[in-house]
Amino acid sequence: MARGWDSKAVEDQIIEHSTETQKSANRKLSKIETERHTKREALLLARARNASTLETASNVRHRELLEKTLAHLDAELAALEREVQPAAAL
Repeated sequence: MARGWDSKAVEDQIIEHSTETQKSANRKLSKIETERHTKREALLLARARNASTLETASNVRHRELLEKTLAHLDAELAALEREVQPAAAL
């Protein structure tokens, strides 16, 4: 049975998407990009854990420490984003 025009167009889109995905997957990150990515992931993980602990903390001093830590992690993430944006503009 012959395929219709629509199914051929969908097949072409699927093939095009998979080709683009393979190209981006094959692109090797530079050492600096890898380090930034690793640092960002570590900061996000620490932030998530800190926020989760803050939700259940009842001691006032512990909550204050967690809030300060959360603010510091947010500042680190913002600084990391500022480093990446000027490089991307080039």
